[in-house]
Amino acid sequence: MVLTEAPLALGSSASSLPAIRRVHVTADGADKDFRFALGNGQHLQILDCADGDSIAVAVVPLDLDGFDRLEAIRRFLAALHGRAIPPDTRLTRQQRARLRRMLQAFDGHRAGATQQEIAQALLNIGHLDRDEWQASSARHAVKSLLRDARSMVAGGYRKLLRHRRPR
Repeated sequence: MVLTEAPLALGSSASSLPAIRRVHVTADGADKDFRFALGNGQHLQILDCADGDSIAVAVVPLDLDGFDRLEAIRRFLAALHGRAIPPDTRLTRQQRARLRRMLQAFDGHRAGATQQEIAQALLNIGHLDRDEWQASSARHAVKSLLRDARSMVAGGYRKLLRHRRPR
């Protein structure tokens, strides 16, 4: 099924739906997936599993991740219909800033920078002598950033896709 025009079953509102164009084709040449641009460099990959002139539907498993999936569908529908896309609430602005610093610290460490050099670049501290550095809160902050960055690189980044769940 190519979703370039809305099926007639949608009635009079069918003409208001935007066309979805394929921009990605699978390696075997079968048109089974495509990407929908949300703007700001974000895309949704959509699998084309239906045949004929059926209406597109979303199937959501009713597990705890269903809430996240429903929010993603809501954002997709807003983009599809040209409405304002609701903000992504998985991360706060502070969490994004910390994640950015974690990646910068990790990149600096992999490039051979010392922890003190990383602190100077990220935390805007001046040069400290050995004793000052040992007692500095910046030292502990950099160690924490590097520890958490290693965890993210080792697979912890998957947690970014989910909301926090109450226990």
